[in-house]
Amino acid sequence: MKKKAALLFVLASLAVNLSASAQGFDLSKIGQILTNKVGTAAKTGTTTGSGSVSQNEAAMGLKEALTQGITKGADQASRQDGFYLNRLIRIPFPPDAQRVATSLRAIGLGSQVDKFELSLNRGAEDAAKSAKPIFLSAIKSLTFKDVWGILTGEKDAATSYLKRTTTAQLTTAFKPIIQQSLDKVNATRYYTDLTTRYNMIPLVKPVQTDLNQYATDKAIGGLFTLIAQEEANIRENPVARTTELLRRVFGGKQG
Repeated sequence: MKKKAALLFVLASLAVNLSASAQGFDLSKIGQILTNKVGTAAKTGTTTGSGSVSQNEAAMGLKEALTQGITKGADQASRQDGFYLNRLIRIPFPPDAQRVATSLRAIGLGSQVDKFELSLNRGAEDAAKSAKPIFLSAIKSLTFKDVWGILTGEKDAATSYLKRTTTAQLTTAFKPIIQQSLDKVNATRYYTDLTTRYNMIPLVKPVQTDLNQYATDKAIGGLFTLIAQEEANIRENPVARTTELLRRVFGGKQG
């Protein structure tokens, strides 16, 4: 009798958890739910009973969700004004050279400063086009251990995973593209002209910012900011469940 009561309690708890997951896309709770639903299958790779989720389905569901989010984020960043008009990721004048912008605006060269900032963001938007294949490759290589860690981890677990596994590759890929992009949109010329003019001002400390490294770091950081937004959306927004697999793995139905 006690065993039967305990079983009913477990089933009731699972039902409550599933109902909660339908209201919010919380992957940390989903990880707990999947622990109950997958059970031994998480270790063996086998499917469980009717209505349950297999190890393979859990992995496929997370990969599909991440692919969806990354595609949206990367496409957003690579559009014209994807960086420039987004306050969260817009690339400003290099902080260590901010005195250049301030001084040049003071002597009537504000339009040149604005042109440089626009070209800097155009370079990042152009380079962002190469990011999606790198991210998607990282998603494809996710092991079930990685999947489980993301499902049961912190709210930014997927973004953190991608940072760990793609930053070095993104930096290597971005640097030449950023340089080509900066040259193409005249950011390099604008910056050289601005710093040359500034460095000619008597008694100022010369500025020697590595523009390529700065733009590369900011562009990659901006992409991860967008990916973090999409991860939060995947976790919290029921409408983000756009396929049957996502609804099956993450529980509940679209509102």
